[in-house]
Amino acid sequence: MNQIIEIMKNWTKKNLDFGVWRIPNPKLILLLTILLAVVGNKTMAQSLDDYLTHATENSPLLKASYSQYLASKERIDQPGLPDPELQVGVFLQPMERYMGTQLADYRLMQSFPWFGTIKAQKSEADFSSQAQYQLFMEVRNELFFQIKYTWFDLHRIQGEIDITKEILTYFHKLEELALTDFKASTGSRSSQTNQNPSNSNEEITQGKMSENNSSSGGTNGMAEVIQIRLEIKELENQLALLTSNQNSLIIKFNQLINRDIQDKIELNEKLLPPILELDKYSLLDSIKEKNPMISKYENDALAYEQRAKIARLEGNPKIGLGINYSPFLPRENDGIDHSDHSMDMLMPMVTLSLPIFRNKTEGKINEAKYLQEVATQNQLQTENLLAIQWAEAFQNWEDATRSLELYDQQIELVQQQINLLTTSFSNGSVPFSSVLKSQLKILNYQIKRIEAITLQYQSLSLLEKLSGINLIST
Repeated sequence: MNQIIEIMKNWTKKNLDFGVWRIPNPKLILLLTILLAVVGNKTMAQSLDDYLTHATENSPLLKASYSQYLASKERIDQPGLPDPELQVGVFLQPMERYMGTQLADYRLMQSFPWFGTIKAQKSEADFSSQAQYQLFMEVRNELFFQIKYTWFDLHRIQGEIDITKEILTYFHKLEELALTDFKASTGSRSSQTNQNPSNSNEEITQGKMSENNSSSGGTNGMAEVIQIRLEIKELENQLALLTSNQNSLIIKFNQLINRDIQDKIELNEKLLPPILELDKYSLLDSIKEKNPMISKYENDALAYEQRAKIARLEGNPKIGLGINYSPFLPRENDGIDHSDHSMDMLMPMVTLSLPIFRNKTEGKINEAKYLQEVATQNQLQTENLLAIQWAEAFQNWEDATRSLELYDQQIELVQQQINLLTTSFSNGSVPFSSVLKSQLKILNYQIKRIEAITLQYQSLSLLEKLSGINLIST
């Protein structure tokens, strides 16, 4: 911006002659106006956090995963004593006993598992519930990553669309100028041919040479027009592709946050290059410490350890305590006075299971141990995969950062080149194609710069997903 203003000041000094203002070259005015318009365009909009909040509250995937966690949490209070058992037997015909006539038989029993079994069952359910919660966190982090990745893709495409539209406007204006120059050159050649028909041979020869030069200039002018139109067609096709991709991403983003596919998405202001403050290997340590999948497999292993403990405890005898009650009626005319004592029988009872079939117990213990080994190995494999993802994400971050620095330097250099060529072009000392090629370089570098910034944000989004730490700041 400052360079463009400085060029205008220098041009003004050169065109002030004895207080008379000279009309500036229209080509110079057009080019400087377009360059000033390419400075930037900011738009206020909703923040990414608003969309993440909406997804948290409305995503069916998150709701299903969280309900799964709540269901697993209900298992914690389920272990306990088995229900008491009541047995009632009624004689269809009274049973004559020594004590009298027995009408019925009642038995109430309560069995008790081996000491520590219920506690182990609750611990196993608790670890399983924690593992399910970590799985919910992984689903949430993955959803947030997809939303952020798509969000930054939308920013990238919107930036490329804005740049492409600005360059299209630039080329349309240049097409008009090139056509004007072409018509002016052909009109000048025609007027020179029709003037002075009775010239000498020498003048005729000079006229033919002038005519050939004018014809060559007209051909070059038309070639420039065609070149501009080719670039316009290419940019229009690129703009159509970008618009189509943008529509697809809008649908994807709305579906990720569970909104109507036609809802409008408002983007933030122009993205600035992010800053990563954490050390590379500190971030890896944080990933190994806080990643939900690692915590899930840790809790799975602890749950299977408790399951093996439960199997061993269930292999011990079960104890049952109860009471047996048998009501009796005295026999008639037995000659015994029953007024001082009861005829009913009350008998305490104790039961004890005999776990002599050990195969099923050993099978349950071995099954739990193998599952515990599976969880441990899955944890180690997950750590390896996370380290690979961390390395790839960090490499993308570093590559994008280096590329961004390079593109900034290239844009600055090409901008200086354009400033020089613009002045030379207004004086007619350089061809139009030189300005055109330099402006196309600016377009390409600006698009690459947007892609580099987008890759930075997407790399940080992946690192956030892996580590559970907020890394994105500007």
